[in-house]
Amino acid sequence: MQKLPKWADIVLIPLINLLLAFLVSGLVILAIGKDPIVAIQTMIDGAFGSTTGLGYTLYYATNFMFTGLAVSVAFQARIFNIGGEGQALLGGLGVALVCLSIDWPHWLVALPAAAIGGAVFGAAWAFIPAYLQAKRGSHIVITTIMFNFIAASLIGFLLADLLKVPGSMDPATANFPPGAHLPTFNDIFALFGLDVFKHAPVNVSFFVALFCAFGFWVLIWHTRLGFAMRAFGQSERGAQYAGISPLKITVIAMLISGALAGMMAINNVMGESERLILNATEGAGFIGIAVALMGRSHPIGVILASILFGFLYQGGAELSLWEGIPRELVTVIQGLVILFTGALDGMVRRPLENLFLILRKPTKNGAV
Repeated sequence: MQKLPKWADIVLIPLINLLLAFLVSGLVILAIGKDPIVAIQTMIDGAFGSTTGLGYTLYYATNFMFTGLAVSVAFQARIFNIGGEGQALLGGLGVALVCLSIDWPHWLVALPAAAIGGAVFGAAWAFIPAYLQAKRGSHIVITTIMFNFIAASLIGFLLADLLKVPGSMDPATANFPPGAHLPTFNDIFALFGLDVFKHAPVNVSFFVALFCAFGFWVLIWHTRLGFAMRAFGQSERGAQYAGISPLKITVIAMLISGALAGMMAINNVMGESERLILNATEGAGFIGIAVALMGRSHPIGVILASILFGFLYQGGAELSLWEGIPRELVTVIQGLVILFTGALDGMVRRPLENLFLILRKPTKNGAV
Protein backbone atom coordinates (compact mmCIF):
# COMPACT_ATOMS: atom_id res chain seq x y z
CA MET A 1 0.00 0.00 0.00
CA GLN A 2 1.26 3.46 -0.90
CA LYS A 3 2.12 5.29 2.32
CA LEU A 4 1.38 8.77 0.93
CA PRO A 5 -1.30 9.97 -1.47
CA LYS A 6 0.17 10.99 -4.78
CA TRP A 7 -0.80 14.64 -4.27
CA ALA A 8 1.05 14.72 -0.95
CA ASP A 9 4.19 13.23 -2.49
CA ILE A 10 4.19 15.57 -5.48
CA VAL A 11 2.89 18.80 -3.89
CA LEU A 12 2.85 18.74 -0.09
CA ILE A 13 6.34 17.41 0.65
CA PRO A 14 8.16 19.77 -1.78
CA LEU A 15 6.10 22.69 -0.44
CA ILE A 16 7.02 21.92 3.18
CA ASN A 17 10.68 21.42 2.22
CA LEU A 18 10.64 24.76 0.41
CA LEU A 19 9.07 26.56 3.37
CA LEU A 20 11.68 25.08 5.72
CA ALA A 21 14.47 26.18 3.36
CA PHE A 22 13.13 29.73 3.25
CA LEU A 23 12.65 29.76 7.03
CA VAL A 24 16.28 28.82 7.62
CA SER A 25 17.35 31.31 4.93
CA GLY A 26 15.40 34.01 6.74
CA LEU A 27 17.27 33.20 9.94
CA VAL A 28 20.58 33.47 8.08
CA ILE A 29 19.58 36.87 6.66
CA LEU A 30 18.51 37.98 10.13
CA ALA A 31 21.86 36.84 11.54
CA ILE A 32 23.78 39.20 9.20
CA GLY A 33 21.69 42.14 10.34
CA LYS A 34 19.19 42.38 7.47
CA ASP A 35 15.41 42.23 7.45
CA PRO A 36 14.24 38.90 5.90
CA ILE A 37 10.80 40.35 5.07
CA VAL A 38 12.38 43.20 3.09
CA ALA A 39 14.75 40.71 1.45
CA ILE A 40 11.96 38.45 0.17
CA GLN A 41 9.96 41.47 -1.03
CA THR A 42 13.02 42.69 -2.93
CA MET A 43 13.51 39.29 -4.51
CA ILE A 44 9.85 39.03 -5.57
CA ASP A 45 9.83 42.56 -7.00
CA GLY A 46 13.11 41.96 -8.82
CA ALA A 47 12.00 38.65 -10.31
CA PHE A 48 8.31 39.31 -11.03
CA GLY A 49 7.70 43.01 -10.41
CA SER A 50 8.52 44.12 -13.97
CA THR A 51 8.49 42.54 -17.41
CA THR A 52 12.27 42.90 -17.58
CA GLY A 53 12.72 41.05 -14.29
CA LEU A 54 10.20 38.42 -15.37
CA GLY A 55 12.09 38.06 -18.66
CA TYR A 56 15.33 37.27 -16.85
CA THR A 57 13.52 34.86 -14.53
CA LEU A 58 12.06 32.97 -17.49
CA TYR A 59 15.43 33.00 -19.26
CA TYR A 60 17.10 31.25 -16.31
CA ALA A 61 14.09 28.95 -15.96
CA THR A 62 14.50 27.88 -19.59
CA ASN A 63 18.05 26.67 -18.90
CA PHE A 64 16.89 24.79 -15.82
CA MET A 65 13.98 23.18 -17.67
CA PHE A 66 16.35 21.58 -20.16
CA THR A 67 18.80 20.32 -17.55
CA GLY A 68 16.03 19.34 -15.12
CA LEU A 69 14.34 17.25 -17.79
CA ALA A 70 17.73 15.74 -18.66
CA VAL A 71 18.25 14.53 -15.09
CA SER A 72 14.61 13.42 -14.80
CA VAL A 73 14.56 11.22 -17.90
CA ALA A 74 17.66 9.35 -16.73
CA PHE A 75 16.30 9.02 -13.22
CA GLN A 76 13.17 7.30 -14.54
CA ALA A 77 15.54 4.40 -15.23
CA ARG A 78 17.24 5.02 -11.85
CA ILE A 79 20.33 6.39 -13.57
CA PHE A 80 21.77 9.40 -11.75
CA ASN A 81 23.20 11.59 -14.49
CA ILE A 82 25.47 14.19 -12.85
CA GLY A 83 26.99 15.14 -16.21
CA GLY A 84 24.44 17.70 -17.38
CA GLU A 85 26.96 20.50 -17.06
CA GLY A 86 29.45 18.85 -19.40
CA GLN A 87 26.76 17.69 -21.79
CA ALA A 88 25.39 21.25 -21.97
CA LEU A 89 28.90 22.56 -22.64
CA LEU A 90 29.35 20.13 -25.53
CA GLY A 91 25.85 21.00 -26.70
CA GLY A 92 27.02 24.60 -26.90
CA LEU A 93 29.86 23.48 -29.14
CA GLY A 94 27.40 21.67 -31.41
CA VAL A 95 25.11 24.72 -31.57
CA ALA A 96 28.06 27.03 -32.34
CA LEU A 97 29.41 24.83 -35.12
CA VAL A 98 25.96 24.63 -36.73
CA CYS A 99 25.31 28.37 -36.44
CA LEU A 100 28.74 29.27 -37.85
CA SER A 101 28.63 26.70 -40.64
CA ILE A 102 26.61 28.78 -43.11
CA ASP A 103 24.95 32.18 -43.42
CA TRP A 104 21.49 31.12 -42.26
CA PRO A 105 18.60 32.76 -44.13
CA HIS A 106 16.18 32.79 -41.18
CA TRP A 107 16.02 31.75 -37.54
CA LEU A 108 13.13 29.36 -38.30
CA VAL A 109 15.62 27.33 -40.35
CA ALA A 110 18.57 27.78 -38.02
CA LEU A 111 16.73 26.88 -34.80
CA PRO A 112 15.87 23.23 -35.58
CA ALA A 113 19.32 22.68 -37.09
CA ALA A 114 21.02 24.15 -34.01
CA ALA A 115 18.76 22.14 -31.69
CA ILE A 116 19.78 18.95 -33.49
CA GLY A 117 23.44 19.96 -33.28
CA GLY A 118 23.21 20.61 -29.55
CA ALA A 119 21.29 17.38 -28.96
CA VAL A 120 23.74 15.26 -30.95
CA PHE A 121 26.82 16.65 -29.19
CA GLY A 122 25.20 16.39 -25.76
CA ALA A 123 24.08 12.81 -26.43
CA ALA A 124 27.52 11.85 -27.73
CA TRP A 125 29.11 13.13 -24.53
CA ALA A 126 26.63 11.11 -22.46
CA PHE A 127 27.16 7.93 -24.48
CA ILE A 128 30.63 7.11 -23.14
CA PRO A 129 29.68 7.06 -19.42
CA ALA A 130 26.50 5.15 -20.33
CA TYR A 131 28.45 2.49 -22.21
CA LEU A 132 31.03 2.20 -19.42
CA GLN A 133 28.23 1.74 -16.88
CA ALA A 134 26.37 -0.86 -18.92
CA LYS A 135 29.35 -2.88 -20.19
CA ARG A 136 32.11 -2.33 -17.64
CA GLY A 137 30.19 -1.58 -14.45
CA SER A 138 31.80 1.85 -14.04
CA HIS A 139 29.74 3.97 -11.67
CA ILE A 140 27.71 6.47 -13.68
CA VAL A 141 27.95 9.17 -11.00
CA ILE A 142 31.75 9.09 -10.96
CA THR A 143 32.19 8.99 -14.73
CA THR A 144 29.68 11.78 -15.44
CA ILE A 145 31.27 14.01 -12.81
CA MET A 146 34.70 13.47 -14.34
CA PHE A 147 33.34 14.15 -17.82
CA ASN A 148 32.16 17.57 -16.63
CA PHE A 149 35.78 18.58 -15.99
CA ILE A 150 36.95 17.06 -19.25
CA ALA A 151 34.25 18.98 -21.15
CA ALA A 152 35.22 22.27 -19.49
CA SER A 153 38.89 21.73 -20.35
CA LEU A 154 38.08 20.73 -23.92
CA ILE A 155 35.88 23.79 -24.53
CA GLY A 156 38.51 26.02 -22.94
CA PHE A 157 41.19 24.66 -25.27
CA LEU A 158 39.01 25.02 -28.37
CA LEU A 159 37.99 28.60 -27.54
CA ALA A 160 41.52 29.65 -26.63
CA ASP A 161 43.03 28.14 -29.77
CA LEU A 162 41.05 26.63 -32.63
CA LEU A 163 37.74 28.52 -32.52
CA LYS A 164 38.96 31.92 -31.35
CA VAL A 165 38.59 34.85 -33.74
CA PRO A 166 42.04 35.52 -35.30
CA GLY A 167 43.72 38.48 -33.64
CA SER A 168 41.30 38.55 -30.71
CA MET A 169 42.28 37.94 -27.09
CA ASP A 170 38.73 36.96 -26.15
CA PRO A 171 38.31 33.17 -25.79
CA ALA A 172 35.07 33.02 -27.77
CA THR A 173 33.84 32.17 -31.23
CA ALA A 174 32.82 34.74 -33.81
CA ASN A 175 29.31 36.18 -33.54
CA PHE A 176 26.64 34.11 -35.20
CA PRO A 177 25.18 35.43 -38.48
CA PRO A 178 21.95 37.49 -38.20
CA GLY A 179 19.89 34.62 -39.58
CA ALA A 180 20.83 32.56 -36.51
CA HIS A 181 19.66 35.19 -33.98
CA LEU A 182 16.58 34.07 -32.09
CA PRO A 183 13.76 36.56 -31.49
CA THR A 184 13.33 37.61 -27.87
CA PHE A 185 9.99 38.07 -26.16
CA ASN A 186 10.46 41.81 -26.68
CA ASP A 187 10.77 41.23 -30.44
CA ILE A 188 7.62 39.09 -30.43
CA PHE A 189 5.52 41.63 -28.50
CA ALA A 190 6.87 44.44 -30.70
CA LEU A 191 4.91 42.88 -33.56
CA PHE A 192 1.76 43.91 -31.66
CA GLY A 193 3.04 47.39 -30.87
CA LEU A 194 4.04 46.55 -27.29
CA ASP A 195 7.42 47.53 -25.87
CA VAL A 196 7.85 45.06 -23.03
CA PHE A 197 10.56 42.67 -21.80
CA LYS A 198 13.14 45.36 -22.57
CA HIS A 199 16.71 44.02 -22.66
CA ALA A 200 15.57 40.67 -21.19
CA PRO A 201 17.24 37.69 -22.91
CA VAL A 202 14.21 35.36 -22.73
CA ASN A 203 13.54 34.09 -26.24
CA VAL A 204 11.62 31.52 -28.28
CA SER A 205 13.70 28.67 -26.86
CA PHE A 206 11.40 28.96 -23.81
CA PHE A 207 8.66 27.42 -25.94
CA VAL A 208 11.06 24.72 -27.14
CA ALA A 209 11.70 23.81 -23.49
CA LEU A 210 7.94 23.56 -22.85
CA PHE A 211 7.59 21.36 -25.93
CA CYS A 212 10.38 19.11 -24.61
CA ALA A 213 8.53 18.83 -21.29
CA PHE A 214 5.42 17.70 -23.16
CA GLY A 215 7.52 15.24 -25.19
CA PHE A 216 9.01 13.93 -21.93
CA TRP A 217 5.49 13.25 -20.61
CA VAL A 218 4.48 11.43 -23.79
CA LEU A 219 7.69 9.37 -23.85
CA ILE A 220 7.68 8.23 -20.24
CA TRP A 221 3.98 7.52 -19.71
CA HIS A 222 2.61 6.82 -23.18
CA THR A 223 5.22 4.76 -25.04
CA ARG A 224 6.63 1.25 -24.74
CA LEU A 225 10.14 2.67 -24.35
CA GLY A 226 9.01 4.83 -21.45
CA PHE A 227 7.36 1.84 -19.79
CA ALA A 228 10.57 -0.17 -20.23
CA MET A 229 12.61 2.65 -18.66
CA ARG A 230 10.28 2.89 -15.67
CA ALA A 231 10.20 -0.89 -15.27
CA PHE A 232 14.00 -1.03 -15.37
CA GLY A 233 14.15 1.76 -12.79
CA GLN A 234 11.82 -0.06 -10.42
CA SER A 235 13.52 -3.45 -10.69
CA GLU A 236 16.47 -4.29 -12.90
CA ARG A 237 16.09 -8.02 -12.25
CA GLY A 238 12.37 -7.93 -12.97
CA ALA A 239 12.97 -5.93 -16.16
CA GLN A 240 15.55 -8.49 -17.33
CA TYR A 241 13.09 -11.30 -16.63
CA ALA A 242 10.58 -9.45 -18.85
CA GLY A 243 13.14 -9.32 -21.67
CA ILE A 244 14.29 -5.71 -21.22
CA SER A 245 17.98 -5.24 -21.98
CA PRO A 246 19.88 -3.28 -19.27
CA LEU A 247 22.50 -2.23 -21.85
CA LYS A 248 19.87 -0.91 -24.23
CA ILE A 249 17.87 0.98 -21.59
CA THR A 250 20.95 2.46 -19.93
CA VAL A 251 22.38 3.74 -23.20
CA ILE A 252 19.06 5.03 -24.57
CA ALA A 253 18.12 6.79 -21.34
CA MET A 254 21.51 8.49 -21.17
CA LEU A 255 21.40 9.47 -24.85
CA ILE A 256 18.03 11.16 -24.36
CA SER A 257 19.28 12.77 -21.15
CA GLY A 258 22.44 14.10 -22.81
CA ALA A 259 20.44 15.36 -25.80
CA LEU A 260 18.12 17.38 -23.54
CA ALA A 261 21.06 18.86 -21.66
CA GLY A 262 22.80 19.72 -24.93
CA MET A 263 19.69 21.47 -26.23
CA MET A 264 20.01 24.00 -23.41
CA ALA A 265 22.59 25.75 -25.61
CA ILE A 266 19.91 27.06 -27.97
CA ASN A 267 18.89 29.34 -25.10
CA ASN A 268 22.15 30.55 -23.58
CA VAL A 269 24.50 30.23 -26.58
CA MET A 270 22.25 30.86 -29.58
CA GLY A 271 19.57 32.96 -27.91
CA GLU A 272 21.48 35.08 -25.41
CA SER A 273 25.22 35.46 -26.13
CA GLU A 274 24.87 34.66 -29.87
CA ARG A 275 28.34 33.10 -29.77
CA LEU A 276 30.08 30.40 -27.71
CA ILE A 277 31.93 31.76 -24.68
CA LEU A 278 33.73 30.24 -21.71
CA ASN A 279 31.52 28.93 -18.88
CA ALA A 280 28.38 29.48 -20.95
CA THR A 281 26.39 27.07 -18.76
CA GLU A 282 27.05 28.96 -15.49
CA GLY A 283 26.24 25.91 -13.37
CA ALA A 284 22.83 25.22 -14.92
CA GLY A 285 23.72 21.54 -15.33
CA PHE A 286 24.11 21.14 -11.57
CA ILE A 287 20.97 23.17 -10.80
CA GLY A 288 19.12 20.72 -13.03
CA ILE A 289 19.74 18.02 -10.40
CA ALA A 290 17.93 20.08 -7.76
CA VAL A 291 15.15 20.92 -10.21
CA ALA A 292 14.59 17.22 -10.98
CA LEU A 293 14.60 16.29 -7.29
CA MET A 294 12.19 19.04 -6.34
CA GLY A 295 9.98 18.41 -9.36
CA ARG A 296 9.81 14.68 -8.57
CA SER A 297 11.02 13.95 -12.11
CA HIS A 298 7.61 14.96 -13.48
CA PRO A 299 7.42 17.53 -16.31
CA ILE A 300 4.98 19.83 -14.49
CA GLY A 301 7.09 19.66 -11.35
CA VAL A 302 10.24 20.36 -13.37
CA ILE A 303 8.64 23.45 -14.97
CA LEU A 304 7.53 24.83 -11.58
CA ALA A 305 10.89 24.06 -9.94
CA SER A 306 12.70 25.72 -12.85
CA ILE A 307 10.69 28.91 -12.36
CA LEU A 308 11.50 28.77 -8.64
CA PHE A 309 15.23 28.58 -9.30
CA GLY A 310 14.90 31.26 -11.98
CA PHE A 311 13.32 33.39 -9.28
CA LEU A 312 16.23 32.67 -6.93
CA TYR A 313 18.79 33.61 -9.59
CA GLN A 314 17.12 36.84 -10.73
CA GLY A 315 15.76 37.81 -7.31
CA GLY A 316 19.14 37.12 -5.75
CA ALA A 317 20.85 39.48 -8.18
CA GLU A 318 18.38 42.23 -7.21
CA LEU A 319 18.93 41.43 -3.54
CA SER A 320 22.66 41.93 -3.90
CA LEU A 321 22.20 45.15 -5.88
CA TRP A 322 19.65 46.97 -3.72
CA GLU A 323 20.00 45.53 -0.21
CA GLY A 324 23.76 45.04 -0.02
CA ILE A 325 23.32 41.36 0.77
CA PRO A 326 26.24 39.31 -0.59
CA ARG A 327 25.51 37.44 -3.82
CA GLU A 328 26.96 34.34 -2.21
CA LEU A 329 23.98 34.28 0.16
CA VAL A 330 21.76 33.39 -2.78
CA THR A 331 23.98 30.34 -3.30
CA VAL A 332 23.37 29.51 0.36
CA ILE A 333 19.60 29.74 -0.19
CA GLN A 334 19.86 27.52 -3.27
CA GLY A 335 21.93 25.06 -1.26
CA LEU A 336 19.33 25.02 1.50
CA VAL A 337 16.58 24.31 -1.04
CA ILE A 338 18.64 21.42 -2.43
CA LEU A 339 19.44 20.20 1.10
CA PHE A 340 15.82 20.08 2.24
CA THR A 341 14.41 18.69 -1.03
CA GLY A 342 17.16 16.11 -1.38
CA ALA A 343 19.24 15.01 1.57
CA LEU A 344 16.69 15.91 4.26
CA ASP A 345 13.61 14.77 2.36
CA GLY A 346 13.09 11.92 4.81
CA MET A 347 12.90 14.39 7.72
CA VAL A 348 9.55 15.56 6.33
CA ARG A 349 8.45 12.40 4.56
CA ARG A 350 8.53 9.99 7.51
CA PRO A 351 6.37 12.09 9.88
CA LEU A 352 3.87 12.69 7.06
CA GLU A 353 3.75 8.98 6.24
CA ASN A 354 3.04 8.19 9.90
CA LEU A 355 0.34 10.88 9.99
CA PHE A 356 -1.43 9.52 6.91
CA LEU A 357 -1.19 5.96 8.25
CA ILE A 358 -2.87 7.10 11.46
CA LEU A 359 -5.60 8.83 9.46
CA ARG A 360 -6.17 5.62 7.46
CA LYS A 361 -6.60 3.37 10.50
CA PRO A 362 -10.03 1.77 10.52
CA THR A 363 -12.58 2.97 13.03
CA LYS A 364 -14.45 0.63 15.41
CA ASN A 365 -17.16 -0.14 12.87
CA GLY A 366 -14.55 -1.08 10.27
CA ALA A 367 -14.70 2.09 8.16
CA VAL A 368 -11.47 3.69 7.06
